[in-house]
Amino acid sequence: MQSSLFSAALAALLAAASFSTQARTLGPPPADTIVVRLPNKAVLTLVVRDAQQLRQLPQYHLDSLVARLDGYIRRADAATKAADTERLTTVFHPNQDQPDQGLPEEIRITTRKQSGSAYGPSNKVEVLLEKKFGVVVNIDGKTNDQPRAAASRPDRQAYRDSLREARWDRKSSSTDVIFDLGLNALVNNRIDRVTPAGQTPTSPLDLRTGGSRYVNIGLNFKQRLGGRRSPLYLKVGPEFAFNNYMLEGNHKWVNQNGLTSVVLETNGRQYQKTKLATSTLTVPLMLQLNPHGHSHFRLGAGGFVGYRLASWTKLKYFEENTTYKDKDYGPYNLNDWQYGLQGVIGFGSLTFFAKYNLNPLFRAGQGLQAQTLSFGLRLLQ
Repeated sequence: MQSSLFSAALAALLAAASFSTQARTLGPPPADTIVVRLPNKAVLTLVVRDAQQLRQLPQYHLDSLVARLDGYIRRADAATKAADTERLTTVFHPNQDQPDQGLPEEIRITTRKQSGSAYGPSNKVEVLLEKKFGVVVNIDGKTNDQPRAAASRPDRQAYRDSLREARWDRKSSSTDVIFDLGLNALVNNRIDRVTPAGQTPTSPLDLRTGGSRYVNIGLNFKQRLGGRRSPLYLKVGPEFAFNNYMLEGNHKWVNQNGLTSVVLETNGRQYQKTKLATSTLTVPLMLQLNPHGHSHFRLGAGGFVGYRLASWTKLKYFEENTTYKDKDYGPYNLNDWQYGLQGVIGFGSLTFFAKYNLNPLFRAGQGLQAQTLSFGLRLLQ
């Protein structure tokens, strides 16, 4: 009976399609909505862009779709009863289950818990056919002939929450481009300064704050751990980090006799910039918490391991009315492998990060024995 009613309604809609086309003289609007109230209290709503889409409906075998929907609704109702929310949206993909059968690409069923009723007072079935037009079926649990009242504010909010949960379900994994911009500092400095033999020790080592920059760009692969409502994610991915260690005053980095040192320039030359820079391939491994209902809040912690790709020193000075930039590549007794801890905390578009190297920047006995601390803002993720 329900199938014949559906067929009759569809035939009426197809007959009216030519009238709808003739009446449209200024070009079709983005979408037309056609509402059909069936004798069994069901409401059928079709959303189409033009009459041609309406004429294409028979190729999707909508009669058999009605029978298929009954099974989907029962499965959605069972999922809602087992869920810990009052309202739940379940998504089915018939065309993926049975390819090349002319089945809908997506069916979304929103149900809510209700005692004494098979499917609750208002189940909404959204059918997407080849991403062209939609069919919406409202199953009303009322038995009188009065039209169903407009949804209340709590119902509308519950529906929005169900859509948000559906989007939450789809975000079980993702790939994010990240871009960090921050500063470097040297901590746990066990030797204030390192100077070559025979030279007078200088004042304690200081880094120029604004020039000791940290830049990091990479990809993070994020995978949810646990069930669909789990707020815990695992993040891993390749990153390229660039660390600058710029000195204050007229000091410079010197590499000689197997020792990387910081010394004061004594020949009268005044440096505008003097820095040691490194580039590193880093692989982080982090656990990130996105509490359910607060998808914009992030809290993550974990570790990282990286390998030094290149290192160099750069001197910039002005002499005889000419600006010189001397760049010298070399290992500078740096540890090739770096490893440490890192964390992020953010809300919305604002995210802070911090990275702490557990091993020293230089090899033991061949340079400054201190760890690197990088911190700043994550501009992309």
